[in-house]
Amino acid sequence: MKFVIVTGMSGAGKTTVLKFLEDINYFCADNLPPALLLKFAELFEQGSEIDKVALGIDIRGGKLFDDLFKGLSMLTENGYDYDILFLDASDESLIKRFKETRRSHPLSKTGSIANGIKIERDILNEVKKRANYIIDTSNILTRELKEKINSIFVLNESFESLMITVCSFGFKYGIPIDSDLAFDVRFLPNPFYIQELKECTGNDASVADYVMSFEESRIFLAKLIDMVEFLIPQYIKEGKNRLVISIGCTGGKHRSVTLANELYKALESKQHSVRLKHNDIEKDARHKK
Repeated sequence: MKFVIVTGMSGAGKTTVLKFLEDINYFCADNLPPALLLKFAELFEQGSEIDKVALGIDIRGGKLFDDLFKGLSMLTENGYDYDILFLDASDESLIKRFKETRRSHPLSKTGSIANGIKIERDILNEVKKRANYIIDTSNILTRELKEKINSIFVLNESFESLMITVCSFGFKYGIPIDSDLAFDVRFLPNPFYIQELKECTGNDASVADYVMSFEESRIFLAKLIDMVEFLIPQYIKEGKNRLVISIGCTGGKHRSVTLANELYKALESKQHSVRLKHNDIEKDARHKK
């Protein structure tokens, strides 16, 4: 029997994931007391045709959540294999979601959402360490989340818990506040000063070809890819599950876009979980109006 424990931060998407699992023929139950894990597994083992079960367990169970590790140990002792899927998101994303839905955090007794999130992170820290899969939903669309669930539980593809975001930006608009690594490519020749390229962006082949025609661009890209490839397993080992790599030029329109696109393609080709953002690509056009 395929047994999946779905847990994680409140507001990170556990209910949505359970719906996705239900769509691929998992029997799903939400907010089950952890002490009942073994009995629940035995129930389905006895003559049931159901062979895929997903259980949502989180801090809504209050003190009952303390029984989780005991329940998991009993599953193991009785020969039941299970996977833990942990849903996470940045504090900023979680606070925004709670405010948008006008709901209070289950642990925010003082009314402070941020305080509730901090308490919950402390409670869930050990569960997260034991998770087989960690998905950070801070910056992914519902469609992308569904694709991840299908890749893991339908296609059985290898899964990398580190979600990488490669983004371009313009220094004139500021470095993205969520950047883990930021690189300055203003040392490269600027297409802005070439009339036929000025109004184009790094998404246009003419600009990309121009930027990458210089040896320093190619050397920088090769060294950047090499460094990021070295860092990825180190971050995963540390337990990091999201990495934002920001590449900036003056306006965030030409050089940074080109290099961000190239880095994204290189990481995607090596099967990393990666997404691409261009923060400031259209800002110059808007400001001129």
